[in-house]
Amino acid sequence: MQRCLELAERGAGYVAPNPMVGAVLVYQDRIIGEGWHEAYGKAHAEVNCILSVKERDRKLISQSCLYISLEPCAHYGKTPPCADLIVANKIPEVVIGCRDSFAAVNGKGISILKDAGIKVTVGVMEPQCIDINKRFFTFHTKQRPYIILKWAQTADGFIGYINENNGANVKPERLLISNSFSNALVHKWRSEEAAIIVGTNTALIDDPALTTRLHTGKSPVRLVIDMHLRLPSSLQIFSPTESVIVFNGKKESNEGNVLFYRLLKEEELLPQICAALFKLKIMSVIVEGGAILLQSFIAANLWDEARVIQNDALLIKNGLHSPVLTNAVLVEKSKVQSDVISIYLNK
Repeated sequence: MQRCLELAERGAGYVAPNPMVGAVLVYQDRIIGEGWHEAYGKAHAEVNCILSVKERDRKLISQSCLYISLEPCAHYGKTPPCADLIVANKIPEVVIGCRDSFAAVNGKGISILKDAGIKVTVGVMEPQCIDINKRFFTFHTKQRPYIILKWAQTADGFIGYINENNGANVKPERLLISNSFSNALVHKWRSEEAAIIVGTNTALIDDPALTTRLHTGKSPVRLVIDMHLRLPSSLQIFSPTESVIVFNGKKESNEGNVLFYRLLKEEELLPQICAALFKLKIMSVIVEGGAILLQSFIAANLWDEARVIQNDALLIKNGLHSPVLTNAVLVEKSKVQSDVISIYLNK
C-alpha cells in the first residue's frame, strides 16, 4: 500500500478533478504489475497496473492480490468501471486503502467485487490514503475546493511596504521576502494545485504571473477578484499562456483565455466564489494574497491548510501586517537558510 501511495503521488497536478490513485498487483510476494492514474480523462490506476504485467506473467493475474489506494470506480465516466475490469480479470483478492466518498462510487465498487466472490479488505493505511486525496474528499463532501492559504512574512510580521503616497498613483516598492529556494518550492506547490487566486490590489501592485516558471509542472488556473473591472489587460496575469477567471460584478463572458464570471453581489463574495469553483470542477486553490483577501478567508473559516514562509533575517519595523490565523494547528516546520516554513491545518 505504501508503494500504491508513492505511485499515486506521480499524478499530482495532472488528474484533478479525479483523485490520485496507485495500484500494485502482487503474486506470492512479488510485484508483477503496477500503475497509477496519470492524467485526467486517461486510464485509471487499475487499468495501467494490469496492462503493465509482462506477457510471461499474465497467467498469474488470476492468482494475484491487487492493492489499490482508493476504492475502484463503479460507474461509466470518461473510462469504464474499474471494478468490472477487476472482476473480468478474475483477480481473487483486493486490498483497498479507503472508500471513495464520491456519490457515484461510495461503496458500490466494493459491493461489485464482493458480489463476484472476491475477497476484499478495506482500510489498510487508511489515514494516509485519505490524506493524499484530501482535495478530492473535501471537494465532494463540502462542495468547495480544498483551500490553501500562502504568504511570506518578515521576522517582525509584515508582508509588504505601505504606500506612503496616500493613494496617489505611485506603487509602493515591492518587498521580496522569501529566498530563491523557498520561491522554487512555492512554484512546486502551485504545480500541485488546480488554481491560484489573488485580489485586485495584489494584481495591480505586484503584477504577479502566478505560473510555475521556477519548477517543472502544469501552471494552475489563475483567478482574480476584480469586481469593477479595473485591471488593465497588460498585466502578467492576463498573459495568453494560461487560463484566467475574473470574478467580477459587471459581466459574464468568455474572451480568449479569459473567463469573466459575474458574481451577483459584493456581500458574501467568498461563498459565491467557492460555489463557482465547485461548479467549474476546480478541486483546489491557493490563496496568495493580498492580506485583506487572506484575512477574509480566515474570518469566514474557509480554509483547510496554511503555508507561511517567514524570513527570520528580515526586519522592516513598519508595513502591511501579515494575516492572523485562527483555528490553526501547526503540523510541520522546516528551515531553508533564513526562511522558516510553517504548515498549519484548520483544526
